[in-house]
Amino acid sequence: MASPRDSRSILPGFGLSLGFTLAYLGLIVLVPLSAAFIRTAGMSWHDFVVAVASPRVIAAYRLSFGASLAAGFVNMVFGLVVAWVLVRYSFPGKRIVDALVDLPFALPTAVAGIALTSLYSPHGWIGRWLVPLGFKVAFTWTGVFVALTFIGLPFVVRTVQPVLQELEPEIEEASSTLGASRIQTVTRILLPELMPSLLTGFALAFARALGEYGSVVFISGNMPMKTEIVPLLIITKLEQYDYRGATAIAVVMLVSSFVLLLLINLLQKWSRRYHAI
Repeated sequence: MASPRDSRSILPGFGLSLGFTLAYLGLIVLVPLSAAFIRTAGMSWHDFVVAVASPRVIAAYRLSFGASLAAGFVNMVFGLVVAWVLVRYSFPGKRIVDALVDLPFALPTAVAGIALTSLYSPHGWIGRWLVPLGFKVAFTWTGVFVALTFIGLPFVVRTVQPVLQELEPEIEEASSTLGASRIQTVTRILLPELMPSLLTGFALAFARALGEYGSVVFISGNMPMKTEIVPLLIITKLEQYDYRGATAIAVVMLVSSFVLLLLINLLQKWSRRYHAI
């Protein structure tokens, strides 16, 4: 009986392509990340704790992770709505709206930050109407949340949109014909099919928001203990030549992000298995 190694592949070159893939990922991903861990390993435990657990760093963690998670959840909801409108309805200017979804991808992050700041600052077009109502966006936690929501929305829309296109509208019509309400159709028919893609979009939006710098640094105001994000804190330490402190914070962010993404992937796998049953 021939072993799998002896069988010829229809597409040759698997060994060469696999070796190139592993080498490329090793040079681009593993080597830089390993350098951060190696530099951090040279620190004593006391120095590491001081670098990653000071009150200023804890405040930056709270803001970055909290705003990224909040923006990710909001984008899950509204990204699904936007994808639903683009797939299920026809209206004038649909192609323009569809193209506008990708604007945060193409727009430089610094330009996005300046634009959002000019809109939501106390003298901006929108901010001047919000400040008299006691609602300030720019230079607050809310401004960081708005910026992260702006840059994360396309990830959810573009992840959910292909799945919606594969779901035939006849499924919803059949569910309604069988007596299911709209809520039952959404919760029992549509959401189980869309949940894996929604979780993928959330993970992508969260990962992008956690490392975002350009669009946030302008609208946040960069006030320590209040609106300072972790990427800015890392850059500040690099400018102060505190390379070990910067890499220690980067390692904490890396490990935390990996754990959260792993949990999301496990939840996504469970969702697929539960739906298959």
